[in-house]
Amino acid sequence: MAPKWLEWVQQLEAIAHIGLTFSDNPYDIERYEKLRRIAAEMAAHHTEEDPEILEKLFTRLPDYPTPKVDVRGIVISDGKILLIRERTDGKWAPPGGWADVGDPPAEAVIREVEEEAGYIVRVTKLAALYDRNKHMHEPNPLHIYKLFFLCEVIGGAENPNHETSDVAWFAPDDLPPLSLLRITHYQIERMFVHHNNPDLPTEYD
Repeated sequence: MAPKWLEWVQQLEAIAHIGLTFSDNPYDIERYEKLRRIAAEMAAHHTEEDPEILEKLFTRLPDYPTPKVDVRGIVISDGKILLIRERTDGKWAPPGGWADVGDPPAEAVIREVEEEAGYIVRVTKLAALYDRNKHMHEPNPLHIYKLFFLCEVIGGAENPNHETSDVAWFAPDDLPPLSLLRITHYQIERMFVHHNNPDLPTEYD
């Protein structure tokens, strides 16, 4: 579960963002700007990030704040899962990232797998839709929904890109250090369960 301070930061920022979007009273606007600064300072206190950077991040959110969407391609073959090593932290995760505006989710994950790992895949199942706050990820000031798609390889070959430094396959009992910003051990465990039991219904929070 997400720490309570993170829930407060997300809720305070959302209230401030809605107020700044719809208010035309200069005194209310000043109060909402102050509320946004407080949210950024709270997040900075717990993450050691620069509060000015976090406040700028908050100001780039859409007019009405909603959760962001992260898609992950789960490719399992011969008892091993495809992972990519992230250049940002040197740790491993399934290929994926933000869904772009205009992208259907399945097309977004197909693109991410090809760009980050080099493989061409087709989607076979939406295995899970998780609220990131309810899982043991490292804190993030954004509220994020995570979509996990089971995929199978239909072409391509291992080919890291500018965001990834390596591509490899791992057995569930021999996983490398995971990027907990992106994936948890529990989530990988559940993806193997879905792969082995394709008729299971989609999981959701």
